[in-house]
Amino acid sequence: MKRIVIDAREYPSSTGRYIRKFLEYLEKIDANSDREYVVLLKSADFDSFQPKASNFKKVRADFKEFTFSEQIGLLRLIRNLKPALVHFGMVQQPVMFTGNKVTTMHDLTTLRFMNPEKNPTLFKIKQSVYGFVNKRVARSSKAILVPSEFVKQDVANYTRVNPEKIEVTYESADKISVPAEEFAPLKNQQFLMYVGRALPHKNLMNLIDAFSLIKEKHPLLKLVLVGKKDSHIERHLAYAASKNIPDVMATGYVSEGQLRWLYENTACYCFPSLSEGFGLPSLEAMAHGAPVASSNATCLPEVNGDAAIYINPTNIQEMAKAISLVLEDQHLRKELIAKGYEQVKKYSWQRMAQETLQVYLKCLSD
Repeated sequence: MKRIVIDAREYPSSTGRYIRKFLEYLEKIDANSDREYVVLLKSADFDSFQPKASNFKKVRADFKEFTFSEQIGLLRLIRNLKPALVHFGMVQQPVMFTGNKVTTMHDLTTLRFMNPEKNPTLFKIKQSVYGFVNKRVARSSKAILVPSEFVKQDVANYTRVNPEKIEVTYESADKISVPAEEFAPLKNQQFLMYVGRALPHKNLMNLIDAFSLIKEKHPLLKLVLVGKKDSHIERHLAYAASKNIPDVMATGYVSEGQLRWLYENTACYCFPSLSEGFGLPSLEAMAHGAPVASSNATCLPEVNGDAAIYINPTNIQEMAKAISLVLEDQHLRKELIAKGYEQVKKYSWQRMAQETLQVYLKCLSD
């Protein structure tokens, strides 16, 4: 029985959504095969994954990313497991591991944007280290998995690896299964929404500025930033306040039911990002019948197809004009919603898992 180790230390994070869905469907399509799967999890998340198939088991791996413990302790753990193949769900991994491995590279965004809350000099050093890790991992992996053709080309150009070793395995979006739960502060309100962290590359300050222009014709409109309140969100709320832009609000944590209600009731889902590897939230919005105004940067036109109205994320006037059009043109609105439902059907978590399994089999047979 060949042993495959899957590094799922990012299980609870937003990036971990990929590994959670992958494991869910891999268990279904390769249950009780002649392959043994060992899933590495941190103790905090150990009970979150409960293997159902007899050939899946889990092992604790309490090694924080980008630490010496990861480089030494995780390396020792993996070697002791004697795997035929290791799948790292991210580039953070022991760089001295030279065994048979597959790595998922989600995007190169971290290399291109500064974090205003970090010391610029230290962050530049970290970016340099991260760049080195990306190049080393790409060259030492037998296969690289990426979520879009854009990332495939980006990784090939940056790391100088042969594009033939890079496989695109598109992710997917699910409609939230729990019933919609009204988010009381927005009852009977018209609102735009964004879901996710307020990191610099998400470009939310430009969205706030565009929102201020839209409010000239739609004075009761609100802009809702959905997600955990942190220092990044607070910085954006302070920015809106400093420019006297009212009705910019942050929800903080919302339940799955509340998130479904927000998607289903928003006037427009706004995705002004400067850089994405896949851009899952725009597809999730489409799955719930929200019209989407998307940035035309990086992979987003590839992923969203003709189901979004596109904006230049650096042009505030253009952004405001496009979003206003979604609010005011009912024919366009209905068309975007209908096309969104069709676009989501093009993606499948099960197909992603099947394609990844085929990569495993190829690496095991070479």
